[in-house]
Amino acid sequence: MSIFRKLSWFFKLEKKTYLIGVSSLILVALIQLIPPKVIGIVVDSIASRQLTAKQLIIWVGILILVAVTQYFLRYVWRTNIWGGSSRLEKMLRKRLFHHFTVMDNTFFKEHRTGDLMAHATNDLTAIQNVAGAGILTFADSFITGSITIVAMVLFVDWRLTLIALLPLPLLALTSKILGAKLHDAFRESQETFSDINDKTQESVSGIKVIKTFGQEKEDIEEFEQKINHSIEKNNRVNTLDALFDPLITIIIGAAYVITIVLGGYYVVHKQITIGQFVSFINYIAMLVWPMFAIGRLFNVLERGNASYDRVQEMLSKKSSIVERENAITEPAKGTIQFEINQFQYPDGEHPVLTNIDFTLEQGHTLGIVGKTGAGKTTLLKLLLREYDDYAGTIQFGKQDIRDYSLNALLQSIGYVPQDHFLFSMTVKDNIRFASPKLSQAKVEEVAELTAIHEDILSFPEQYETMVGERGVSLSGGQKQRLSIARALVLNPELLILDDALSAVDAKTEEKILSNLKEQRKEKTTIIAAHRLSSVKHAQEILVLDEGKIIERGTHQALLAKQGWYAKMYEQQQLAEKIEGSEG
Repeated sequence: MSIFRKLSWFFKLEKKTYLIGVSSLILVALIQLIPPKVIGIVVDSIASRQLTAKQLIIWVGILILVAVTQYFLRYVWRTNIWGGSSRLEKMLRKRLFHHFTVMDNTFFKEHRTGDLMAHATNDLTAIQNVAGAGILTFADSFITGSITIVAMVLFVDWRLTLIALLPLPLLALTSKILGAKLHDAFRESQETFSDINDKTQESVSGIKVIKTFGQEKEDIEEFEQKINHSIEKNNRVNTLDALFDPLITIIIGAAYVITIVLGGYYVVHKQITIGQFVSFINYIAMLVWPMFAIGRLFNVLERGNASYDRVQEMLSKKSSIVERENAITEPAKGTIQFEINQFQYPDGEHPVLTNIDFTLEQGHTLGIVGKTGAGKTTLLKLLLREYDDYAGTIQFGKQDIRDYSLNALLQSIGYVPQDHFLFSMTVKDNIRFASPKLSQAKVEEVAELTAIHEDILSFPEQYETMVGERGVSLSGGQKQRLSIARALVLNPELLILDDALSAVDAKTEEKILSNLKEQRKEKTTIIAAHRLSSVKHAQEILVLDEGKIIERGTHQALLAKQGWYAKMYEQQQLAEKIEGSEG
C-alpha cells in the first residue's frame, strides 16, 4: 500500500475527481447489496405462500431500478478514475521528458537510450495502472468486501458471518509475505525489459555494421539470451502472482463449506430463515471477486511501486550544469577569451586540456586542428557548457559563460557537431528546425549558402522530401551541409563547425567557406577540422596535441615554422594531387 502514500501528492491534486469516483464505487457496493436481500425476501414469501403478483412486480421493479442506477454510477466512476489515471500518466511523462532535456552528458553516459525508453513507457504505464486499476481493485477488494461483510452481519447472522470468514487472516498473512517478494521480482523484471530495449535500439541503429561484418547470427543469439533472461525473471513474477488465486480459491471454498454446514444447521433449528440462508449464499458469492481482486491488487500495486521507485530514482539525478541566480538573460555577444588551466572528464583519470589560452575577437575566425584525440571537440564542449567543472575561465563578451542563462548563451551559438543528427521530417523542416515558421525563401537562402540547394532540387519531392530516420536517405556530405544550413537559420553570433566539412569535396568546401566569409563578416566562427584547407583562411589557427597548444598562428606563419602543421599540410596537399591524377 506504500505506493498510495507515494502518490498522495497526485491524489491531493485530483481529490475532487477521485472523491467522485470512489464515492460512486461505494454507492455501487451499497446498491448491489439490495438484490440478494430482495431475493431472500421473495424466497421467504414463496416459502410461506404469501407472494402476490403485485409484490413480485414491485420487487422486479426495484431490481430494474438498481440495475439502471448501477449502470449510471459505473459510468461516473469509470470516467473519473480512468480519467484521473490518464492525467497522472501525462504529468509523469511530461516531467520525465523535461528531465531528460535538462540533464548533462554524464547522465546520458550512465543511462542508455533503451533504458530511458523503458522508464518513459513500461514504467509509467505501470504507475498509471495504480491510479486506475489500483483504485478500482482496492475498492472492490476492501470497500466492497467490507460493505458485504457488514450486510451479512446485519441482514443474516453475525455468528455465521464470523465463522464463515475465519480463513481470512491466512489471506492477509500470505499477501504480506508475497507482496514484498513481488516488489523485488517486478523491479528485476522491469530491469530486464530495459536491457531488451537497449539491445533492440542498439541493433536497429547499427544494423548496417552488423550486416557488413556478418554478425546477424551472433546478434540474434545475444538478443535471445536477453529474452530468455527476461522470461526467467517474468516467470518468477508469474509464479509468485499465481500463488494468490489458489489460496483465494481455498479460502472461498472453506467459507462455502462452513456456510452450508453451519447455515443448514441454523435453518433446521429456525435461527435463520431459508430466505436469509439464500441471501447469505449470495453474499458469499459477492465476496468471490473482492477476494480475487486482492491478488490482482497486489500485482498492480507492487508493479507500480517498483516502477515508481525506478522513475523517482531517475528524476532524482541532478545535472552538474546549473544556472546561477540572477543569470544574464541578454544574448551573449563579443570577444571570446579562453583561460583554461586544466580540465578532465568526471569519470577520467587524467587531464584532457591543459593551459589553453587564446582570445578570439568578434567577427574573426579561429581554426583548431590536431590529430584525433587531441582535445578539439572537448574544447568546444566547454564553450557549449556541456561541462562546467574546470580550472579557469571562459569569457564571452567579457562575462564568464557560467554567468549567462543557458538560453542566453546557447541561442547565440550555432553548433554543427561531428555526428550529424537529422530528424525524421522533411528537408525543409530539418533546415528550419530552430525557427519552424521560417519562410521558404529564407530556407532556400541558407541552402544556397551551404551549397545544398541544387542537391535538394534533385530530390523526389525537393524541399518536401522526407529524409528518413537520422537522415538515412542522404549521403554524408548532404547531411553535413543540411546541418550547417540548420545552424545558419538563426544567424548566430558564434558559429562552431566541428569537423563539419569532412564529407564534402574540396571544391564544395571552398564554396561554402567563401559564402560564410562573405555573409558572416561581423560574426565569429570557430572551425575544428582534420583537413587543414578548412582553416587556412582563419585569422588564427591553434594546433592541439594531447590537450595542449603546441603551435599557433596564421596559415602562412605556421607553414613557415615547419612544424606539425606544415608537415600535415604538405601530406594532405600531396594526397589531393594523387587523387586528382587518379581521377
